[in-house]
Amino acid sequence: MVNGSWPAAVVFDFDGLLMDTESTSFESWRHEWEQWGLALDPATFFAEHGGDITEQRYAELAAAVGLAFDKDLSHSRRIAYRDGLHAGLDLLPGMRDWLREAGQAGTRLAIASSSPRRWVTGHLGRVGARPEFEVLACGDEVAAAKPAPDVYLLALDRLGLAGAEAVAVEDSAHGVAAAKTAGMRCIAIPNRFSPASRFAAADLVLDSAGQVSLSQALQGLPAARTEGQPPAGRQTPSR
Repeated sequence: MVNGSWPAAVVFDFDGLLMDTESTSFESWRHEWEQWGLALDPATFFAEHGGDITEQRYAELAAAVGLAFDKDLSHSRRIAYRDGLHAGLDLLPGMRDWLREAGQAGTRLAIASSSPRRWVTGHLGRVGARPEFEVLACGDEVAAAKPAPDVYLLALDRLGLAGAEAVAVEDSAHGVAAAKTAGMRCIAIPNRFSPASRFAAADLVLDSAGQVSLSQALQGLPAARTEGQPPAGRQTPSR
């Protein structure tokens, strides 16, 4: 710990947590399905892992459209629509306060994302948040996407820390699984497409980063376990 309940580092997921790119992804695909006179079902849109399923989504759209489908047209139109949505996208409510608070406490910050590095750095740079993070670990640098722990293990390695010395913050159930496998305590802030009932493995579940301060969230976590200790029960946030 660097200061009371503060861990040595806090490691954030990116998509759907720091920035609502889960929503812009879904909206871009829904818009594109509508261009072909079709409706996209949100219940079947999101994968149970952090891997890239772009080609699978185009294949599903092509199958639904039939012979008239033009992938090049579809892709360029969807990306243009998505980029328009991204133009006004900032960090999610409360996140800038959490980053500022961690910096004041001397806690190191990192990102562990299944997305490619250029995606993460591009968005962070656009909103001026790249300097906040000492370490980035991204999906194009590891063998397996979440729920595999690879990207968290890479972040920990770059930080020079063991899992018990850092806290993860996640928005998806498979992300929580990855963090826990890496030996980390985990705060979950479910994205709008993930029901809170799926986050039983998280140590703490919040509605948003604006619900409590980062300090309060960390105080709501069980103590970090040393090897051989039994797991502590799940906590609720201090208010």
